[in-house]
Amino acid sequence: MADLTTATSRTQSTAAYDAAELEQYRMELTGYSYRMLGSAFDAEDAVQETMVRAWRNFGQFEGRAALRSWLYRIATNVCLDMFNGRQRRARPMDLASPQPAEANLLGAPLPETTWILPVPDGRVLSTEGDPAELAVARESIKLAFVAALQHLPPKQRAVLILREVLRWQATEVAELLETSVASVNSALQRARSTLAVTNVTDSDPMQPMDEEQQALLARYIEAFERYDLDSLVSLLHEDATWSMPPYTLWMQSHDEIQRWMLGPGSGCRGSRLVPTVANGLPAFGQYRPSPDGGWEPWALQVIEISDRRISGANFFLDTASLFPLFGLPPRLEG
Repeated sequence: MADLTTATSRTQSTAAYDAAELEQYRMELTGYSYRMLGSAFDAEDAVQETMVRAWRNFGQFEGRAALRSWLYRIATNVCLDMFNGRQRRARPMDLASPQPAEANLLGAPLPETTWILPVPDGRVLSTEGDPAELAVARESIKLAFVAALQHLPPKQRAVLILREVLRWQATEVAELLETSVASVNSALQRARSTLAVTNVTDSDPMQPMDEEQQALLARYIEAFERYDLDSLVSLLHEDATWSMPPYTLWMQSHDEIQRWMLGPGSGCRGSRLVPTVANGLPAFGQYRPSPDGGWEPWALQVIEISDRRISGANFFLDTASLFPLFGLPPRLEG
């Protein structure tokens, strides 16, 4: 009995050690899977499946490749399996032209699987490491870039992320995908060509220490909460976009945005904004006045900034899923 107890204890200790070894890669694997899949929820599912497969097969890991490379191979296969038959995720701007600010153009909400969804920075970005590499990582989770990645076939997407974002060598990628270096280089070239014609719009990353950006965001909060629409639109680029997934309707002009806010969107009057960060960009939990007092969740706003003005405001309306993900409170009291 003593021998059995000792053996059981030793097995449990080994399993805990194995799990701890695997867990140290969860954040970067989540970032990789998010870029591949375009959804924080799908990414977490993919990483969880990766960890399960890795833990089950840890005893067969022969160490011929680094543990990190082995996990990325499993994660890539999991993501490729998840693509099976799925349509690519998109933003409203990918699906239709800008429309007038008319409620009857809103249409029916489309399924969650239609959309690029935001991700909290803390789930996918490390705060430690080389500043240049961290900057690349932050750029590569922006909504526009993740949306552009969805135009690539799955294996090209993996090649581009591994080579351009994670800086893997072509030989390492070829080994992971069980193909040749020539095939990897060819896939990378085709992926670059595709991205070159997808019109990826640039946006400035969230800069906590940037006083000018912080001042812009403070003015945005003040104008939105006071519902001072003249001040609000003065902070926007002339061609700024205003979108509301899960609806395809989006607008692109000061006049149309202001018309929407005064008309169909007037229920946002009196809102409160709680700052957060998503996709390397400033974001806010938006709470609208509740009939029974206080404020209730309405949207997760992700703000794109370019040249010190707001170039895009993305209102993600699935607060039931997104607010818990971002650790935002379920309501605000007066």
